[in-house]
Amino acid sequence: MLGLIVRLLPFWIREPLLVVVGSVFGVRLMYLALDDGEWVPAAIGAAFLLFTAVRVHTVIQALRARRHPAPAAPADSTAPDADADGRPLPQPQPQVPAQQPPAPAVQEKEPNAWGQAAAAIAVFAALAAALWLGPELMPSDAHGTPQAAASCPTGEDEPLPSAYTKTPRAVTGDDLCKALNRTDLPRLLGTPAETASWASASSDTAPLTDGKVARPEAEVEFDTYTVNVSATYNDLSIAQYVKLMEFGEETDVKKLEVLGRSAVIFSDHTMRLEIDLGGGGSGGPVEQGPLARTLSVALGAKDRGGYYEITVWSETGALPDDAALLDITEKILPAVPERTA
Repeated sequence: MLGLIVRLLPFWIREPLLVVVGSVFGVRLMYLALDDGEWVPAAIGAAFLLFTAVRVHTVIQALRARRHPAPAAPADSTAPDADADGRPLPQPQPQVPAQQPPAPAVQEKEPNAWGQAAAAIAVFAALAAALWLGPELMPSDAHGTPQAAASCPTGEDEPLPSAYTKTPRAVTGDDLCKALNRTDLPRLLGTPAETASWASASSDTAPLTDGKVARPEAEVEFDTYTVNVSATYNDLSIAQYVKLMEFGEETDVKKLEVLGRSAVIFSDHTMRLEIDLGGGGSGGPVEQGPLARTLSVALGAKDRGGYYEITVWSETGALPDDAALLDITEKILPAVPERTA
């Protein structure tokens, strides 16, 4: 269908269009071939450029023929009649009609070939630019913004521990997961092409507190990084937390302020636990996992106790910079619903 439409177009529109299309696709394919180191796109791009060169030659020949048209051949004339001796017979003279005023010659205005060619090139150049730059200029939500592939589990039917009823301002793991599992989280991590492969949430209590301290958490896993957010509703302030780190001679600790609250950022190792599901034993010992980077932020501006923790790690040990961790925190915490005391 497209080939039929192209053939029906006038010459001075069809040929410039073919030149523009062939050159755009040829240059684009050659660029992709050089960038990826692939020979197949290079061969296809070379074919497009060769096709374009042939069309350019055709247009040049047509322009030359239009500028210098060939002289018209004289019209054939019949010889006059002759008698038996070869002498020409007198020819009847045409009657001269009554002289009339000559009608003004109406000159048919020929289309401007250069104008048609320029208009065609401009149209196809605009279309090529739209196809080339469209994905970059269109709004992100209109062309494939990374969507959260993993959905947060719903634990609405699960009863909460008594620590949550004693701490009315405590959020649940579902609340944290909804705030964490954002569509722009991969971009904040510096891996915009990835999507979440796993999301989990729990509304448990802090260990070694006999179930008296609510500690909900949520976790979202990507191919490169894993992000965990938790809230601990105890009486430990960030200032006391920092003193404990100094007492334990922790390194790579940095105090700062986030969203008007006291905060501290530090590094620590995760724990790895192997569980044997074959029935032969309880599994291997607890081992040291990859390094993680954690940002702890006070629950309130007055730092009277309790804190959020946002932790990022990867199996390879690579970590995003602290600026990415700060950006994630500043996006997540405002999305966590406030609970009234």
